[in-house]
Amino acid sequence: MAVSDEGYQHIEHGFEPVFDEHSRVLVLGSFPSVLSRANAFYYGNPQNRFWRVMATCLGMPVPPNEGDPLASGEPATLDASIAAKRAMLLNGGVALWDAIERCDIKGSSDASIRNVVPAHIERITGAAPIEQVICNGGTAGRLYKRYLQERTGLPAIVLPSTSPANAAWRLERLVERWSGAADWQAFSI
Repeated sequence: MAVSDEGYQHIEHGFEPVFDEHSRVLVLGSFPSVLSRANAFYYGNPQNRFWRVMATCLGMPVPPNEGDPLASGEPATLDASIAAKRAMLLNGGVALWDAIERCDIKGSSDASIRNVVPAHIERITGAAPIEQVICNGGTAGRLYKRYLQERTGLPAIVLPSTSPANAAWRLERLVERWSGAADWQAFSI
């Protein structure tokens, strides 16, 4: 990771996609935030509504964030949090990745992204029977359409971002919009 002009950093994604041979829907973000990169897993900012939205769509309990109490009363470790999130997605037939493998970026700002190297999407589409692509936010949608759609042959549904920066969308509206975008229960294994 090198710091370049105007506060940009050249950053590689740094962690693996979530998928298995049963994944039928692929949810794509743009690029991991600073907190996600620090945690080496998706949607690491506890203020991001992604995990609450997905749990509701899939009809499953919200997985704990690091520090949240578990059933035992003990706080969840980062590893336990990641394992619960990964299990929820895989049990729901959901693959998760980002459209970008590496880029230049300022902090977590999608608007600052430049010098994009797209993700090798065939890692997922070559191993899983993906039927639907859903993009978490407009930036992910634009990146998918520009770099990846031709390679997958699948159009994407672009949904409002679950990022806390998207304050215009309250949790209830996000859940309603995301829930209505796909038959999530049909993807579950």
